[in-house]
Amino acid sequence: MRACEGIAACAICLVMLSAFSLMAQTPATDPGARASEVINEMIAGNFKKVEAQYDSAVAAGLPPGRLAQLWAQLTAKVGEFKSIGGTSSQQMQGLQVVTLVSVFQRVTLDVIITFGSDGRIAGLQFAPHQEVTDWTAPSYANPDAFRERQVTVAFQHWELPGTLTVPNGAGPFPMLVLVQGSGPRDEDETIGSNKPLKDLAWGLASRGMAVLRYVKRTKQYESKSSDDPDELTVNDEVIDDARAAISLAAKQPSIDRNRLYLLGHSLGGYLAPRIADGDSQIAGLVIMAGNTRPMGQVLIDQIRYLAAELPPDQANAQIANAEKNAKLIESPTLAKGQTVDFTGAQIPASYFLSLRGYDPAKVAAQLGIPILILQGGRDYQVTQVDYNGWKQALAGHSNVTFKLYPGLTHLFMISSAPGTGPGTPQDYARAGHVDPQVIQDIASWMESSGKPGVKNP
Repeated sequence: MRACEGIAACAICLVMLSAFSLMAQTPATDPGARASEVINEMIAGNFKKVEAQYDSAVAAGLPPGRLAQLWAQLTAKVGEFKSIGGTSSQQMQGLQVVTLVSVFQRVTLDVIITFGSDGRIAGLQFAPHQEVTDWTAPSYANPDAFRERQVTVAFQHWELPGTLTVPNGAGPFPMLVLVQGSGPRDEDETIGSNKPLKDLAWGLASRGMAVLRYVKRTKQYESKSSDDPDELTVNDEVIDDARAAISLAAKQPSIDRNRLYLLGHSLGGYLAPRIADGDSQIAGLVIMAGNTRPMGQVLIDQIRYLAAELPPDQANAQIANAEKNAKLIESPTLAKGQTVDFTGAQIPASYFLSLRGYDPAKVAAQLGIPILILQGGRDYQVTQVDYNGWKQALAGHSNVTFKLYPGLTHLFMISSAPGTGPGTPQDYARAGHVDPQVIQDIASWMESSGKPGVKNP
């Protein structure tokens, strides 16, 4: 196992766009300065000082002395450390993720250090350096075919900036509201150089579909995204604002109010049936990489996959920690006022209690509206286990259409990893666009107003 792979596999808290959601919180001290201190301690050989800052999950994956071994293996391959070429920081799934562009003698690496809400080290990863490039329009987008304007999605006193993308012409146009995955996401669901929701908006608007996308409340308001942060629920994070966006879409001129659809990706896909349940304005759903299993189980499988190259004792420690968290989430003794230490962030029990007993496939089966379910075959976060869960629960429902894309990742982009199995976290760092076939399939489904007829993958 290569040294950088060994450290990367330990960075279980860096799983991106996963099926669970965390509150955005900010460590008390400047994260960029903290990260620089950490790497300087490693350069100086003060590994015990770094180890003393681990949270419980990282401590389980990197027992005392292991970091020194990995650093020695790494520098033997890439040469001595030279300098820090740049620093960037972002909130991700309730964690503060700092990337240090680190110049070594023979190669430049990204040293990614993650801090939990308590300021402790919740992840440590060395990865090949990836330049973040500006987003460019995909080839299937025609900016001359549509216009955009800024709107505000409002629920009670919460106001979220958004963008309405409408085809040129009189309409009326079918409308699709986009709901992001987990974590504090902007309206484009930006991750690195990728903007999958902007790809969808521009691609679909080029084909005659209106699209509304907006900033998530956990991005706009961070840790103050609930009136009572200790009582945060999925209603606060996702559901109330998604329904408000549907109501806003229905008021727009040139929109066909009988064809208002909602598209949910990842967490948004998981919650899409719940959003639609009881909201008669929603005429159909597009579910992209939505899990059917409980969040805790999805997390366990993600960690098992990412820890596969670790020594057995380290892998088992990480898996055991995830299993403990999953058990706590489902515990009948879990009560409001408690918190769950979930991958380095303290999440109020109310969040998980708001999902207690929720079965997305069961709810979807009762809706009776057109549903399009899409899945990437190389998605290691929401896998074909979940896709098969949708198929089993909705078999025989003529209002449901299924589509599997064997070569696509969680972002519905081509995986950069060789082979045909699940992709890797590095897929998110590679600039790309949502596959054109996905755009075409959604557009065709909307054009036919979700005409019933189950399709086999």
